[in-house]
Amino acid sequence: MGALDGVRVIELAGIGPGPFCGMMLADMGADVVRIDRAASVRGGDPGSPPANVNARGRRSIGVDLKSDEGRKLVLEMVADADVLFEGYRPGVAERLGLGPLECLACNPALVYGRMTGWGQEGPYASAAGHDINYISLAGALAHMGRHDTGPVPPLNLVGDFGGGGMYLAFGIVCALYWARSTGEGQVVDAAMVDGAASLMGFFHGMLHTGFSTDRRGENMLDTGAHFYDVYECADGEYISLGSIEPQFYAEMVEKLGLDAEDFAVQHDRSRWPELKEKVATAVRTRTRAEWDALLMGSDVCYAPVLSVSEAVEHPHNVARGTFVESGGLVQPAPAPRLSGTPGAIRRPAPHDGQHTEELLVEMGIDADRIAALRASGIVA
Repeated sequence: MGALDGVRVIELAGIGPGPFCGMMLADMGADVVRIDRAASVRGGDPGSPPANVNARGRRSIGVDLKSDEGRKLVLEMVADADVLFEGYRPGVAERLGLGPLECLACNPALVYGRMTGWGQEGPYASAAGHDINYISLAGALAHMGRHDTGPVPPLNLVGDFGGGGMYLAFGIVCALYWARSTGEGQVVDAAMVDGAASLMGFFHGMLHTGFSTDRRGENMLDTGAHFYDVYECADGEYISLGSIEPQFYAEMVEKLGLDAEDFAVQHDRSRWPELKEKVATAVRTRTRAEWDALLMGSDVCYAPVLSVSEAVEHPHNVARGTFVESGGLVQPAPAPRLSGTPGAIRRPAPHDGQHTEELLVEMGIDADRIAALRASGIVA
């Protein structure tokens, strides 16, 4: 049993952060039902589960949302649900007749989640965008990269998933707690630009205290410091060093064979470029495996820089079960870990419409109506 066991979630199918939110809720025990477009459902044997990790854990029903009967069917599902979330542009759900007003009218305790890039209002609200745009406007991208290059876009972790899907899941659980206590539902407006800005709170504090500047690549945590960076090894692989605290810094200096007197001025920014070159020279004297043997498990604050496939096989990750096999795919295990109600991958990603019949029967819809819905293309 998961912590969210008994929570019924309706997911209006989307991409990126929405499915990630659905995965998080499903991993923790929620019964997540994804409503896919009826037109996307293929007949016959669907074959192996889709290789979409973020789609795991839920069931799928195919519905024509543009039809009156399809909208009516979804509202019937909403009446018995705890949560509905969608990732459309602002106004699309309303045009489908499935906006907050309609859904909360038939279920006042419903938590209605909305996932967008720019938010439900504001000058950019109706514009298209992607992770790279949202983290740009949030002030995050400008600080990523080295001082002698332009901003370097990271993987779409900051906007889509960290600032998007994860914030949506958090907002949903908060609103769900309130609804369970009061019977009052509400709308969760999760915008990726808001989430990315929220993630930058620590750096706003550093700017206000003068501990950091707006100049990219010249600060302690953005590759400016010699003790917090990645370095190339003799074999072309990389290691990461994050020896911030004095005791860890001293161990780094010792383990790398650096001159303790020369490196005594840890926070003298004027010397960071020079000291960085000396660290780089030292690291290039050994292979990554050799540094691993010397530094792993020490207090240097060290780790090898691994690819996805390497991370799956690393002894630490294997020992913790950080990655698991499910549905024929090796993938990240549910996180975080709850001691009493641990998360679990309860089913592989579904094909569109894979559970249509099962879900309609669960709703108490009789065989004649199911046949009529299928014949008219309302469901598939």
